Amino acid sequence: MNNNNKHSSHSHHNHGDMDHSKHEHGITDEHGDHKDQHQEHHAGHDHSGHNGHDHSGHSGHDHHHHGNFKELFLKSLPIGIIIMLLSPMAGFDLPFQFTFPYSDIVVAILSTILIINGGRPFYQGAVDEFKQKEPGMMALVSLGLSVSYLYSIYTVIASYVTGEQIMDFFFEFASLLLIMLLGHWIEMKAIGEAGDAQAELAKLVPKDAHVVLEDDSIETRPVADLKVGDLIRVQAGENVPADGIIERGESRVNEALLTGESKAVKKGPGDEVIGGSTNGEGVLYIKVNETGDKSFISQVQNLISQAQSQPSRAENIAQKVAGWLFYIAVIVALIAFVTWMVIEDLPTAVIFTITTLVIACPHALGLAIPLVTARSTSLGASRGLLVKDRQALEIAQNADVMILDKTGTLTTGEFKVLDVKLLNDKYTKEEIIALLAGIEGGSSHPIAQSIISFAEQQDIRPVSFDSIDVISGAGVEGKANGHSYQLISQKAYGRNLDMDIPKGATLSVLVENDDAIGAVALGDELKATSKELIKVLKKNNIQPIMATGDNEKAAQGAAEDLEIEYRSNQSPQDKYELVKTLKEEGKKVIMVGDGVNDAPSLALADVGIAIGAGTQVALDSADVILTQSDPGDIESFIELAHKTTRKMKQNLFWGAGYNFIAIPLAAGILAPIGITLSPALGAILMSVSTVIVAINAILLSLDPKNNC
Repeated sequence: MNNNNKHSSHSHHNHGDMDHSKHEHGITDEHGDHKDQHQEHHAGHDHSGHNGHDHSGHSGHDHHHHGNFKELFLKSLPIGIIIMLLSPMAGFDLPFQFTFPYSDIVVAILSTILIINGGRPFYQGAVDEFKQKEPGMMALVSLGLSVSYLYSIYTVIASYVTGEQIMDFFFEFASLLLIMLLGHWIEMKAIGEAGDAQAELAKLVPKDAHVVLEDDSIETRPVADLKVGDLIRVQAGENVPADGIIERGESRVNEALLTGESKAVKKGPGDEVIGGSTNGEGVLYIKVNETGDKSFISQVQNLISQAQSQPSRAENIAQKVAGWLFYIAVIVALIAFVTWMVIEDLPTAVIFTITTLVIACPHALGLAIPLVTARSTSLGASRGLLVKDRQALEIAQNADVMILDKTGTLTTGEFKVLDVKLLNDKYTKEEIIALLAGIEGGSSHPIAQSIISFAEQQDIRPVSFDSIDVISGAGVEGKANGHSYQLISQKAYGRNLDMDIPKGATLSVLVENDDAIGAVALGDELKATSKELIKVLKKNNIQPIMATGDNEKAAQGAAEDLEIEYRSNQSPQDKYELVKTLKEEGKKVIMVGDGVNDAPSLALADVGIAIGAGTQVALDSADVILTQSDPGDIESFIELAHKTTRKMKQNLFWGAGYNFIAIPLAAGILAPIGITLSPALGAILMSVSTVIVAINAILLSLDPKNNC
């Protein structure tokens, strides 16, 4: 991607342990070429952006889009209750039921209204399943609804034609439809609607641009009408409308949403800016060099789109079980019909056939997964884990690889003073800190500010400097109390220092009269829970890989601390390709990240985990959101995945087990020895199965925090 921002030299000073005239900010272009000419004040920022997931797998619930289940359930509930009050359950009158003359006709009319309104999503879903030649839950529910409804309508008509009372299934019909609507409502509520990542990205780009004409007048023009070569003016606080190169003006540009770089970057004439980034304090005049499909944001959108259009990941186990039950129910019902036709007569054959098909309806199976999902979701939320796609839990417990972004994910994303070393016994450590804070006092740069705030935390008052000047390409110098001091990069100092430098840290040396008197190591700190997370991943046989847009040195430092594999200088395209390659090798991949540049890979991974402090677009591309940005919460997610999947399997056993026993009994397999399953007994067993499933779901719990 065209993200090759050449950061201008910091106007104040350039000290650090690298040649700051060539700062390695780790931004890469679409071919992955590392642009290391970044001349920003301090190195070591992780552009890793944040990695995306494959939310491609979101298509697993296509049939849920056939209606708003909450609205359908609430509208169907009163009608369903009336039907159940006016209809005996499987021929048995219950205490709360009553009838009156022609109440059966009222029930038939209400049932017709109910099946047309409430049954619609199930029939549409069944059509989809048959088109894909994979009948499952929707086909099974539709079969049960159709058979119980049509047969019950037939019994009403027959009773008026022949005068003979025949048992109907209106109660079973209404209860099945209400339970299935409720189950799908719970499920949809638990999963939550996935946001539209591409729409969020599009919001970053303003609708209009201020184009500078030849006479220096300004014309407001839609961004879509911009052409390469146009000069545009961007005021402080505005988002940049298109990719381009700065012609005039200086400012700090915040690209955090796009590159994952948490610090605003100093930009001036000749530097590139990305459409969608935010201009800080100055006015910029930018010459447009990319528009439309070739722009950075469009390329990220395209990657997200590609990822989301990938085929669905793991098919829901309940859907498979329902598919088996559909075929079993139909085959057993047909066998029962033919057998009882031969043994007895048509009415007997019809009763056994209908009973088989009605009892096959998966009340408990329909609730088995939604109830666990709802419980799992609320448990997760109490830990700051928002699970948007429940398949993520199924998949995560079998994951092979977890790709982790560095800045903001494994590290704090903020530069801090890691160490201050005393190199001359004339000064105390406190005096060195006071001098460091004093010489940095004139700078608003985030790294200078980190030194100043470090002094504040130690209650050390900065030394007051008489003058401070920039040493081009090296750092700063100043005078205080009649002494001359310099704060310069280790390279500019030019001599080896006998001290341990924290891995991946930037070192600046405080010099007096050409002698080093102190040094400050600055770096992006690992979060407290990062090391524990890596241990847990390894224990669960999940290989951790750190993928960061940061430069090689900073990446290597963090990776060695954590003892993990790493990739540095990663562009969004690189991260996307890494996920793609691992998936092609047959590995199940979890991606963790928080920036726009992570969104495509978050979307492509089997499970995408977005760090909540990140951007809306990354959150929309993710299956799971960690609201507290704590790596320790990833441990909780892995635990939740294992426990949730176990509960789902248990519930499927209870939900489907009932059917595997009830279907043959309903078909009359044991009738020759006098054992038959009446619809009434079938309904009771169905209820017991549903209650077991509900209690089992409620028993799902998580261990105390970080005690996986």
